[in-house]
Amino acid sequence: MLIDFWVTAKPRAQPTAIGVLDMNVKIVDLVQGDLREEAWTLYSEAFAELNALAVQRHLMYRHEFDDVMDDPRVHKYLCLDDDDTVRGVSIYTNQLDAVPLISPPYFQRRWPEHFADKRIWYCGFVATQADTRAATAFGELVTAMYLTAAAQNGLIALDFCSRTDEVRRMARVVRLMLHRLSGDVKAQKIDEQQFWLYEFPAA
Repeated sequence: MLIDFWVTAKPRAQPTAIGVLDMNVKIVDLVQGDLREEAWTLYSEAFAELNALAVQRHLMYRHEFDDVMDDPRVHKYLCLDDDDTVRGVSIYTNQLDAVPLISPPYFQRRWPEHFADKRIWYCGFVATQADTRAATAFGELVTAMYLTAAAQNGLIALDFCSRTDEVRRMARVVRLMLHRLSGDVKAQKIDEQQFWLYEFPAA
């Protein structure tokens, strides 16, 4: 399932850090060393369950994760608490050729002006620690990514499996969050992939 959101809020200045309560979001090009290990642990724990619940793999292999952390075309959003513990991480880019398994020509055909101006942003994943502050961290990351797109009057695209949407109502949750932030957001499901299984009973 692929969802995109039209962000029509008035452009605002993009911050480099956003703080609410005891968390802030830092936007970086590279994640290295101990911080990368912390981000990998959080990410892998957040998505491991989907390996047995979704047909398509949603958890990157470690070398794929490392490639993303080293790719300056993909911005890493780190939600940190007061002692710099990573509470959430997301990846976000307006260079669509940096995202495996999506087709930039599709976006170019549908939204040629936005594509030419690099005003289409793709969110690869959002992962948070599974604790009482998960919702806060998720909200901080969504807010930071929204502000990046809104500053350019851009579009935001993301994807998630049907299981995530059924259990967590993700399309509705994200739409409501963006509506609160912008006052005016339009959402549309732009694609969906189906997986079929054909079984042949024994003769």
